[in-house]
Amino acid sequence: MCKILILMAIQAAFLSGGQVLLKLAMNALPGFSWSINYLKSMLTNWWLLGSGASFGIAIFMWLYILKHFPLSQVYPLTAISYIFGVIAAKVILGETVPLIRWIGVILIVIGCILIMK
Repeated sequence: MCKILILMAIQAAFLSGGQVLLKLAMNALPGFSWSINYLKSMLTNWWLLGSGASFGIAIFMWLYILKHFPLSQVYPLTAISYIFGVIAAKVILGETVPLIRWIGVILIVIGCILIMK
């Protein structure tokens, strides 16, 4: 049980980390246009590269998890990434997170605990 939770937490951290890096990449890009300059700005955006790497690691971890554990147990635990996402939005991106969202995070934590039983 503990191994599943640790693996899922790491996988969720990479998944939500990829989302945060993708948000930073989009913030760093200029307004969209069908031009070579825009394509060049995408290809040289380190946030975007980091996002892809983070998503790639998350996918390979997910493949390992699916191979070794029951889907009915691990799939609901993917909600851990929502917890990390809200925390990262607050801490890294400086977003305002209203109380109702924190209540949602607490409910997700409770759901994950119930899944692990």
